[in-house]
Amino acid sequence: MRKPVVAIVGRPNVGKSTLFNRIIGERIAIVEDIPGVTRDRLYSEAEWQGKVFDLIDTGGLEFSEDLITTKVREQIEKAIAESDLILFVCDSREGITSTDEAVAKNLRKSEKPVILVANKVDDYLNPPANFYDLYRLGLGEPFPVSAANGTNVGDLLDLVISKLNFPEDYEDEDPVVKIAVVGRPNVGKSSLVNALLGEERVVVSDIPGTTRDAIDTPMWYQGKPYLLIDTAGMRRKSRIEEDLERYSVNRSIKAIRRADVALLVISAEEGVTEQDKKIAGLIHEYGRGVIIVVNKWDLIEKDAKTADRYKEHIYFELGFLKYAPVIFVSAKTGQRLNKLMELVDKVSFEHQKRVATSILNQVLREAVGLNPPPADRGRPLKIYYATQIETKPPTFALFVNDAELMHFSYLRYLENVFRQNFGFEGTTIKFVLRERGRTT
Repeated sequence: MRKPVVAIVGRPNVGKSTLFNRIIGERIAIVEDIPGVTRDRLYSEAEWQGKVFDLIDTGGLEFSEDLITTKVREQIEKAIAESDLILFVCDSREGITSTDEAVAKNLRKSEKPVILVANKVDDYLNPPANFYDLYRLGLGEPFPVSAANGTNVGDLLDLVISKLNFPEDYEDEDPVVKIAVVGRPNVGKSSLVNALLGEERVVVSDIPGTTRDAIDTPMWYQGKPYLLIDTAGMRRKSRIEEDLERYSVNRSIKAIRRADVALLVISAEEGVTEQDKKIAGLIHEYGRGVIIVVNKWDLIEKDAKTADRYKEHIYFELGFLKYAPVIFVSAKTGQRLNKLMELVDKVSFEHQKRVATSILNQVLREAVGLNPPPADRGRPLKIYYATQIETKPPTFALFVNDAELMHFSYLRYLENVFRQNFGFEGTTIKFVLRERGRTT
């Protein structure tokens, strides 16, 4: 039995994202006093009194013909459809607006259980005068809270729990592979996510920067669970002026750090740019599994050697990611998306691969015998043995006589030997040098 789902809806700037963040206990949704900041629906797991449910934060409902607004409204309708309970958030200080009335009408039609949440009530014993107007919405008694300072939110969660049906026991789930979809704005990240999901869950348009939040979306593929993290497009920080954009970039970096596998999406029409290199560097630095996804491949004129030439271009520009597989896809047509998910599984496996110490040292001895480490100022480097100390990424401790004698070029040689013998496609390899109780 699945976990119950609770959706937070309401017009812009009434405090939905603040309430969302308050309930889950961390800042996931971007919060600013700008209408329409949350454009996509965000998913997170929430827990209260030992009960676990999925919480959805939605974009603000506005009834206009604006392209983004129309798409956001469609997203909210889907969130309502999949939810078991709806938290309809209103601004108790401002009172009822025509948008509130329109939303309330739609919610009554949905026949879903609704809790009318009157936000911005700092003292629920003395609510604002407009608080009482909310009764006119026909959704029962307004529940007063202050999402900003947490007033009455615990009581609200008690009410939420009382209205949900929970399974007696959750079955042990398979470990979920976390996939971060990253890249510059407008390279097709959201379209790729939607193609993998088979539905339009992330707002997509031809406007750069449409996706502002890092959106966690659970999905299943061939019976296995995954978590897709669709990040806001990264821009060079020097070009970012609004706090909102700066925070989105930081959030994208956090998404990479949270992921098991990062899909670096590159536009086939534009090739590798300086910003692509910076994002690739972050993935490499944080030791994530990585797949280079060349999107919009359907828009390229091709011959029999186009893919090989393009791959050479990528590895020339991203020389430090030569261990990463490259796949050419089209989110629009669905080309090679099944192959992409197969690669995700493979890279995830390699990212958490562990090598037995005996086999590792056999390979190490052969490598040192074939190519002994060079001496430095007459002092030879001695490598006594190796052991794997971590996965995600695979990390190896090399026990040596003097760590300062190790040259980076010899570590590169050992990395190549380990890859030839053990694979590790799509994941970085890290080395830790240890000698006489010290670590380098």
